[in-house]
Amino acid sequence: MNYRHAYHAGNFADVAKHVVLTRLLDYLKQKDKAFRVIDTHAGIGRYDLSSVEAQKTGEWQGGIGRLIDAPFAAPVAALLAPYLETVRSLNPEGGIQKYPGSPLIARHLMRKQDRLTAIELHPKDVAKLRTLFAGDFQARIIELDGWLALGAHLPPKEKRGLVLIDPPFEEAGEFERLVDGLMRAHKRWPGGIYALWYPIKDRKAIIAFRKALKQSGIPKLLDIEFEIRPASSEPSLDGSGLLVVNPPFTLEGELRTLLPALHRLLAVGRPAHWSLEWLAGEQA
Repeated sequence: MNYRHAYHAGNFADVAKHVVLTRLLDYLKQKDKAFRVIDTHAGIGRYDLSSVEAQKTGEWQGGIGRLIDAPFAAPVAALLAPYLETVRSLNPEGGIQKYPGSPLIARHLMRKQDRLTAIELHPKDVAKLRTLFAGDFQARIIELDGWLALGAHLPPKEKRGLVLIDPPFEEAGEFERLVDGLMRAHKRWPGGIYALWYPIKDRKAIIAFRKALKQSGIPKLLDIEFEIRPASSEPSLDGSGLLVVNPPFTLEGELRTLLPALHRLLAVGRPAHWSLEWLAGEQA
């Protein structure tokens, strides 16, 4: 457990992931009925971008740092508004000092009837999460291996909601765990929305991952890839992906508006591309 997201908080991959997360939450809020968000690898929830860790890499400067005050066309700005408003809520004096992790973004956008289950294995991170959400009856913090949560905590009693699976990819076999975990979870809760994050680093592993997903039998799979540079000669994070299971019917159209604008702002090398592909369902 040597991965610390504090070094990477607010980078381009966080931006791409969290923008999609806010669009999924916005869709869930269109109905009055309550929903549940289950974050299987929750981290600490809030990150200090002035910390030694964040300053050491400076990755946030190429992510949220480029985005926060950038001008956007009205349709893009409207879709980004929930995300940027959440970030600004942590920085009332302007600038960027704090960045919200996925559990805090979800909690900020929830209504009074909605609930959050934030799961984290690292003891120190769990302690910080519990402090962050102390006294919040809408948030439940659990110290547990996130992969186990895909069996133990599904389906939620609300019957509507989102499962975010965002492992650190510090151990071998994470792509296989993603597929196995998703298949197990989908069997228990086929109607839930799932968002699975993955790094674009090992291209052969991604090809095998996508092939396994196509063979999984899960009927609605939208794959979102967001590269900021072409494949590097040395292993590096060249992009990030997000697989969405049971995506809202609005999501593809929203992303076709959002992703070109984000890509123009965040890409650092050419050729680099973004893509949307149905691995199953719709036009697949």
